[in-house]
Amino acid sequence: MSKPYSASSERNREPILAVLREHFADRQRVLEIGSGTGQHAVHFAAALPQLVWQSADREENLDGIRLWLEDAALPNTPPPLVLDVTQADWPAPAYDAVFSANTLHIMGWDQVREMFRRLPEVMAPGAKLAVYGPFNYGGQFTSQSNAEFDMALKQGDPKRGIRDAEAVDELASAVGLKLLQDHAMPANNRCRVWQLS
Repeated sequence: MSKPYSASSERNREPILAVLREHFADRQRVLEIGSGTGQHAVHFAAALPQLVWQSADREENLDGIRLWLEDAALPNTPPPLVLDVTQADWPAPAYDAVFSANTLHIMGWDQVREMFRRLPEVMAPGAKLAVYGPFNYGGQFTSQSNAEFDMALKQGDPKRGIRDAEAVDELASAVGLKLLQDHAMPANNRCRVWQLS
């Protein structure tokens, strides 16, 4: 098996890293929900060596993540965990940071709601959450390319789609997460950061 590869992960990793350098500088343990190929995990763990970067994803993605982690052989990347947001048991340790990229529009809305409902179980007091991906504002797409992307997502699975920032903020607020910053990113994406009160 060869390592899985995502061109978009390569393109967006530096803009995301700039946000994480600001918000995760004083953090120690980060849980990445939906690690995908594993490319982000190795890049961010190498750039932020003070962090223990815990990757996690659904079972079918773990072999690819392991290949990236083993190849990089970093001291701060433990083996990936199985994590489906709807599973009964979430990781036990309290993380002071959580990161997720390009997941909210892939999950169904019920899964997005469940993810936010469960987040306090794995977050320490004062923990930060950073989420990267496309968002709508006021129910409107921010670009024509995002509108086309949303259409393609829904053709693949009607439950998928770009989420409204305001609706996500409601889910966050309901579990004690306060929005700290909403960073504009390349290719009509955002990196939004909340903190647990």
